[in-house]
Amino acid sequence: MLVIGLGVLGIGVAVALILAAFNQNLMYFYSPSEVARGEAPGNRAFRLGGMVVKGSVQRDPQDLTVRFAVTDFAQQRTVTYKGILPDLFREGQGIVAIGQLDPGGVFVASEVLAKHDENYMPPEVAQALKDGKAQAGMKP
Repeated sequence: MLVIGLGVLGIGVAVALILAAFNQNLMYFYSPSEVARGEAPGNRAFRLGGMVVKGSVQRDPQDLTVRFAVTDFAQQRTVTYKGILPDLFREGQGIVAIGQLDPGGVFVASEVLAKHDENYMPPEVAQALKDGKAQAGMKP
């Protein structure tokens, strides 16, 4: 009976550790409006998505740092990224960036993903844009 009890206890501890690790690595999606409302975590990575604002892309001539704004048509969030952007990245394009907020509220991206064709957009981005247009009083 003692061996069975220890086995069950060991399995329970293993399951608890696996679930804790899974929860730490879970990355949620937030729109610029949700970030502006303070719903996004300030101390861990998350995904931010929306459309790249036209005229907002600024490239640093000294290195690979790019600064741009992402919108859901209701709010905007400034994003900085240091690295090579995907070939499909451009103004007016839907993107998803992975990173976290710095103390000044700027989203520092570690990765930027662009949609791969004209018809596809990640469901989270499409819903965030639809909600943002509704908040801004625009037709979806």
